[in-house]
Amino acid sequence: MKPKREQIMRLKYVIYREDKYYVAQCLNVDVSTFGESIQEAQQNLKEAVELYFEGEDKKADYIEIEEVLLGETVLNV
Repeated sequence: MKPKREQIMRLKYVIYREDKYYVAQCLNVDVSTFGESIQEAQQNLKEAVELYFEGEDKKADYIEIEEVLLGETVLNV
């Protein structure tokens, strides 16, 4: 059996507050989680993404993101 070859992936994520929790959302793959603090949300996201990539076929879902811009706009709806 071949040993698993690890790959380093640089992840981009955002964290925002929603009610009393901080939500952490990964931009490279469709994974999000939450925590009661920013640090807890970061740690939970790291663990969730590691679990997500345990399946070999999931690495194909990874999207490389070069630059992240955060914006805000107002809509009249």
